[in-house]
Amino acid sequence: MTQSSQLQLQKLASYLSPHWRRSSLGIFSLLIVNSLGIYIPKLISQAIDDLEVATKFSEFLHYVLIIVIFASIMWIIRILSRILIFGVGRQVEFYLKQKIFNRFLKLEPSYFSNNRIGDLINRATSDVDNIRRLLGFAVLSIFNTIFAYGLTIPVMLSINVRLTLLAISVYPIMLMLVKIFSNKLQYQQLAVQEELSNISDLIQEDMNGISLIKIYAQEENEKRAFSEYNQRLLDVNLDLARTRNILLPLLIGLASSSLLILLLNGSDYLETGELTVGNFVALILYVERLVFPTALLGFTITAYQRGKVSIERIEAILTVEPKIKDHELPLVFPQVVKGWIKSQGLTYIYPGSKTPTLENINFLIKPGETIAIVGPINAGKSTLANILPRLLNIDVGQLFIDGYDVTQLKLESLRKAIAYVPQESFLFSTTIKNNICYGDPLKEQEEIEFAARQAQVHTEILNFPQQYETIVGQRGITLSGGQRQRTALARALLVDAPILILDDALSSVDNQTATNILQNLSTGTKKKTVIFISHQISAAATADRIFVMDKGKIIQVGNHAELVDKPGLYQLLWEQQKLKQLLE
Repeated sequence: MTQSSQLQLQKLASYLSPHWRRSSLGIFSLLIVNSLGIYIPKLISQAIDDLEVATKFSEFLHYVLIIVIFASIMWIIRILSRILIFGVGRQVEFYLKQKIFNRFLKLEPSYFSNNRIGDLINRATSDVDNIRRLLGFAVLSIFNTIFAYGLTIPVMLSINVRLTLLAISVYPIMLMLVKIFSNKLQYQQLAVQEELSNISDLIQEDMNGISLIKIYAQEENEKRAFSEYNQRLLDVNLDLARTRNILLPLLIGLASSSLLILLLNGSDYLETGELTVGNFVALILYVERLVFPTALLGFTITAYQRGKVSIERIEAILTVEPKIKDHELPLVFPQVVKGWIKSQGLTYIYPGSKTPTLENINFLIKPGETIAIVGPINAGKSTLANILPRLLNIDVGQLFIDGYDVTQLKLESLRKAIAYVPQESFLFSTTIKNNICYGDPLKEQEEIEFAARQAQVHTEILNFPQQYETIVGQRGITLSGGQRQRTALARALLVDAPILILDDALSSVDNQTATNILQNLSTGTKKKTVIFISHQISAAATADRIFVMDKGKIIQVGNHAELVDKPGLYQLLWEQQKLKQLLE
C-alpha cells in the first residue's frame, strides 16, 4: 500500500471515528446477516436429506417454518444494517460540508481569486457526495464481502475440500482483474471530477455575467464554449462507463463460472455417494451466495476510486492554512475605539511580484478626521484600504490603530472597528432592508432608514413598489450602479464603526451627491475617522486632509487649498477635472 493510500485510509478513519458506535453496530448487523445466510443453506441441506426418509409432511414442515423465521430475521437485520451504515455516510456528508464552508469563511479573499469558484463548489458538493457513497455503499459492500467469504468458504471446505477449491479457483483471476482496472478507474474518475469543475465554473460565470453576454450578443459563443466543456465531460464519463462495463460483466461471468464448475464436477461425487444431495444443494447455494458480493466488487472499486480522488480534492481545501489569522495571543480593543491610525514604514509586495505596491508609507490620522486619498491608477490606494482591515497581510510594527499593532489584534475586534465599502458594491440576493442591516440584523427600521438617509438613497428606495422589502436580485442587478453603491454605504454606516473606509465607493454617484455624503459624515458629535479613496477630486476637496499617492508612495499631504496652489500631481489632477467639467 502506498503512503498516499495509507493517508487516505487514515482520513476515512478520522471521518468515521465520531460515529464508531453506529458503524460498529451496522457492521455487527452484517455479521449476523451473513451468519444466518450460512445457517439457512445448512437447514435446507438437512431438510432435503431428511426428506428421503420422512413419512409425514409435518416432519418436513418444521424445516420450512424455521427457514421462513430465520429468513425474516435476516431480512429485518439487513435493513437495519443498511440504515445504520448509510446513515453514517449521511452524517459524514453533513460534517464535511459544514467543515468546508467554515474553512471557506476563514480563508482570505485572495484564495478565492486564485481558485476557480466552480471547482470549489464542485468539491463541496460532488466530491463530498462521493465520500458519502464510499462510507455508505462501499463500506457495506466491503464488509459484506469479507463476511461472506470468511464464513462461507470454511463451511464449504467442511463439506468437500476438492469441490470447494475447484469452485473458488476463478476468484484469484477476479482479484487480478480488480488490480489491473483499479489505477485506470482512479485516473478516469479524477478526469470526470475535473471536467465537472470546469463546467460548473463556466455555468457560474455565465450566470453572473448574463447581462454582459447579452450586451455583446455572445450567446452563440457561450453555447459553443459550453458545448466543448460538455463534450469533454461526456467523453470522460463514457471512458469511465466503458471501463466499468467491461469489468463488471467479467466479474459476474467469472463468478457464475464457479457455479458451472461445481455442477460439472459434483455429479461424480453424487454417483459414488461421497456427497449427499442435500450437501450438494448446500454447496450450490453457498457458491451463489458468493456471486453477488463478488459481482459488486466492480461497483465497490468504482466507489472506492471516486472516494479516494474526492478525499484528495477535499483535503486540499481543509488542509490549506489561512494566511491571515489571529495572533497566538491576540489583543482586543477596549470598549471605545477612538480612531487613531498610524502608519510607520508600511511596505507591501504582492506574492510573486518584486516591485513594492506600497513603499515606506508614513502617516498619522487623528480621530474624527476625514482623509481623502487620490492619485492615478495603480498608485496603491486600494492596497492601502485592504491592509487596514487586514484583508492583506503585513509585517509586524507597520500599522497601528489607537496604538495597537493591527497584526496582533484579534481579527474580529479589528474588523468590528472598521466599516469598509470596497470598489465593487456587492449586494446579496435578498431585500434592500436585509442588505442594509447585514452587519447588524437586529437593527430597527428607524435606524435602517437613518443610515439610508445618510447615504442619500432613502428617497429612491421609497420610490420602489415594495420600498425596503424590494428584492435586489443577483448581486443587486435590479438597482443602478449608484443605488448599489449607496446601499452598500448605508450598510457600512448602520454598524456605526468608528473608522469608515470608502474605496472609490461613490464612483457611480455624481460629484454633488458624493460631496453631500462626505459633508454628512464629517458633521455631528460622533464623527467617524473617514478614509475616502476617490478619483472625484471635487468631492475629495472637502476632506480635512488629502494624501496624494503615486507609485506606492505618499508624495503630497495637505488640504485642498494648500495643495491646489502647490505645483505637483494634485494640482495637475485638479486642473484635469476642471477641464473635464468644462467639456461636459
